[in-house]
Amino acid sequence: MAKKKETKQEPIEKQLWKAADKLRKNIDAAEYKHIVLGLIFLKYISDSFEELYAKLKAGEGDYAGADPEDRDEYRAENVFFVPPSARWSYLQGRAKLPEIGKDIDNSMDAIERDNPSLKGVLPKAFAKENLDPTSLGQLIDLISNIALGDEVSRSQDLLGKVYEYFLGEFALAEGKKGGQFYTPESIVKLLVEMLQPYKGRVFDPCCGSGGMFVQSEKFILAHQGKINDISIYGQESNQTTWRLAKMNLAIRGIDSSQVKWNNEGSFLNDEHKDLKADYIIANPPFNDSDWGGELLQKDARWQFGVPPNSNANFGWVQHMIFHLTKTGRAGIVLGNSSLSAVSTGEGDLRKNILEEGLVSCIVAMPKNLFYNTSIPACLWFLNRSKKHKEDILFIDARDLGSSLSTTNKILTNSDINLITSEYKKWDENPMNYEGTAGFSKSVNIELIRENNYNLSPNRYIDLIKIDRDQTPFNTYTTSLLSQISEEIELRDKLSIQAKNVFSELGYQNLAKLHIGSLNSDTLFKIEQLLFKKWFIDFIIPSFKGFNNSTLVHTKNIFDFGEVPKEWGVVSLSKVAKIVDCLHTTKPQETPINTGNLLLQVFNISDNGLLDFTKEYFIDNSDYENWIKNIEVTTGDCIITNTGRIGAIAQIPRESSFAIGRNMTAVRPRPELLTPTYLINYLLSPYMKIQTYRLTDIGTILDSLNVKGIRQIQILTPPIEVQNKYEEMARPIREIIELNNEERTFDITM
Repeated sequence: MAKKKETKQEPIEKQLWKAADKLRKNIDAAEYKHIVLGLIFLKYISDSFEELYAKLKAGEGDYAGADPEDRDEYRAENVFFVPPSARWSYLQGRAKLPEIGKDIDNSMDAIERDNPSLKGVLPKAFAKENLDPTSLGQLIDLISNIALGDEVSRSQDLLGKVYEYFLGEFALAEGKKGGQFYTPESIVKLLVEMLQPYKGRVFDPCCGSGGMFVQSEKFILAHQGKINDISIYGQESNQTTWRLAKMNLAIRGIDSSQVKWNNEGSFLNDEHKDLKADYIIANPPFNDSDWGGELLQKDARWQFGVPPNSNANFGWVQHMIFHLTKTGRAGIVLGNSSLSAVSTGEGDLRKNILEEGLVSCIVAMPKNLFYNTSIPACLWFLNRSKKHKEDILFIDARDLGSSLSTTNKILTNSDINLITSEYKKWDENPMNYEGTAGFSKSVNIELIRENNYNLSPNRYIDLIKIDRDQTPFNTYTTSLLSQISEEIELRDKLSIQAKNVFSELGYQNLAKLHIGSLNSDTLFKIEQLLFKKWFIDFIIPSFKGFNNSTLVHTKNIFDFGEVPKEWGVVSLSKVAKIVDCLHTTKPQETPINTGNLLLQVFNISDNGLLDFTKEYFIDNSDYENWIKNIEVTTGDCIITNTGRIGAIAQIPRESSFAIGRNMTAVRPRPELLTPTYLINYLLSPYMKIQTYRLTDIGTILDSLNVKGIRQIQILTPPIEVQNKYEEMARPIREIIELNNEERTFDITM
C-alpha cells in the first residue's frame, strides 16, 4: 500500500500574512492591519469561548450542572463571553454572503456590550465600501484553519508572536511609518528575570502590544506568586498598537485600566505624571529624532541635563528615572549609541547619570534579535537603591543567541540563565565578584571616568588573563627537541646569526638546532615562546649593555599587570606611523598580472603572514593613486578594521604593495620600535586584549577603526632590549616567511 504523503503545515505567521495579503488589492498597508488583527482577535476569543463552552455543555466534574450560555461561568474563568451572533462558527457560515462585513461589525458591537473592558477597543470597519465582501469571505475561510484561542496557543503568547511577524511585514510595506518594533519574547524574558517584579507597580511608557506586562505575569506565576500583587501602568502613542495591547491583556485577565493612549506620546502628554513605579520595563524607539524635544527644554524630568532634540535616548532614560520610586529599578532596551555617543551633550548626560550612581548593569546584546532589523542593542539596568553606587557590572553577550534563520536570532533559556545568574552573583556581593573573562566584569566608576564615561562593555571586560610563570627557558626547549627531531632534516640552511645570538644568551638547546631546516609551525612556536619569556614573563638574559637586575622593580598598569618600572606603555601612534586606506571606491581588477598588487582582507593569513592564493592586480594609474597615502613595504604591518576585526600580517622582505579598504598600515619608527618586536606584539595576548577593548560595538557591524588603532596601548621595552631581540628573532621570522612563500606562491626574489 502506498504511503500517504504528509503535508507540511506552514508557520502560522506566514498563514496569517497570506490572510492580510488577500485584502491588499483593496486596502493599503496602514489600513488593512486594522481588519486583519481585528479578525484574528475575534477568532482568538471565539476559540477560547468554544473550548470552555464544550466543557460546560458536557457538564462533567467541576462543570456538572453548568449552563453554557451563562455569562458568569465565563467571567469566572477569565474567558470572554461571545454571543451567538458573534461566534466564529456563525460568521464562517455566512462568509460567502454580501452582508458579511456588516455582520462582523455587529459582532464587534455585541462583544463590547457583553465585555465592558473591551469598549472602544475592537475595530468596526468591515462594512466599508472599499472592502470587497468576497475577499473578506476568503479571509475568514483562511483564518478558520488556524487555532488561536485554545489553551496551547494562549500559553505560547501566540497573538504577540503573530503581531511581531506582522510588524516586520507592515514595516516593509509602510516604510518608516511601520517602524514600531515588538520586543522579542526572549529579550522581554531577560529583562523581567533580571528585575524580578514580584510585587508593586510595573510601568512601561511605550508599551507596544503589552509584552512586558504579559511576561511579568508569567514570571510571577512561575515563581508561585500572586498576579494581584502587581498593578500595571502603561502608555502607547499608536492607537492600533494600544488596541492590540488592550486585547492582549484582556484575554489574560490582566487589568489594563491604567494602560493609556494619546497620540502625543509619553514626552508631550504624560498620562501618569504622578506615578512612581517600583519597576519600569521598556523598549523605546531607537535613536528617535522626532520626539518633540524642542518643546520640552525646561521640563522637570530633565534632572541630569536637557536631551538633544536630535535623539530621544536620554530623554527616555530620564523619563523613566523620574517615574521610579526611591527603591525602584528599571530595565531599558536602547540603541548602542547610548553607550558611547558624546555629540550634542549625550556624553555629559551619561556622565551625570553615572555619577549619581543609578546604573547597575550594562549588557551588550547580539545582532539580529529583532524580526525586522539587524540593529544590535544594549540593555541598561538602573537601580535607585543600589548599595555599591560606584560599581557597575558589564556583560558582553554579543556572542550568545541561537540562529532561527540566516537573519534572525533568539536568546535561549540557557543564554538568559547565564546572564541573570552572573547579575545575581554580582548584585549579592559586588566587592568579591571576580567576573568571567571575555563575558563580565565589575568596574569602579574611577576607571569609567578615565574612559570618558564610555559604557561599551568591551572597554572593561578582560578578554583573557595573561599567565606568567617562572619556568626556566631551557625546560621548554628540552621538550621541543623531542617534537622536532624528525623535522631537522627537512632543510639544510641554517641561520648563523640566530645561532650566534642563542649562544651569546645562553640558549644552548636552541643553538644546537638547524633553525633553517624547521617547518613554520615549529618556528612559530619558538618565536612565540621567546616573546613570552622576554616580554610577558620578563625572563631576559643579561647581555652587553643590559643587566637583567633592572627587571626586579615593577609598576602595575591596567591590562598589563606588573611590568618593569623603566619600561613604557604608550599608544601605538607614539611609536609608529598609522595610515588608513582612505579610499572608498575599489579600483577595477586587471585580468593579467601587472605586478601592482592591491592587498585585500582575504590576503591576511594566520601567524602574521600573507596568503597569495588569490591576487587582486590593478593597472599602473590606479596603483599610483592608491599608494599616495602609503605603500606598505618590508617590516610594515597591516591590521584589518571590519569583518575579520584585528587580523594581522607583516610585509615580507623585498616586497611592497598597496593596501585595500578596511585595512590600516602600521610603520614602526626605527628609533623606538623594531619590526620583529612589533609583529610579535601584534600577535600576542596583549594585542588580543587591546583589540577587544577598542573595538566599536556598531549598530550594523563592529569595527576597529583607525582612531582605535592609534589608541592601542603597546609595551615599549628599552630600544637596546628590542635590538637584541631583533638580532635573535628576525632570522626566525624571515625563515617563516620563506617557508610561506614556497608553500603558497611563486615569488621572484
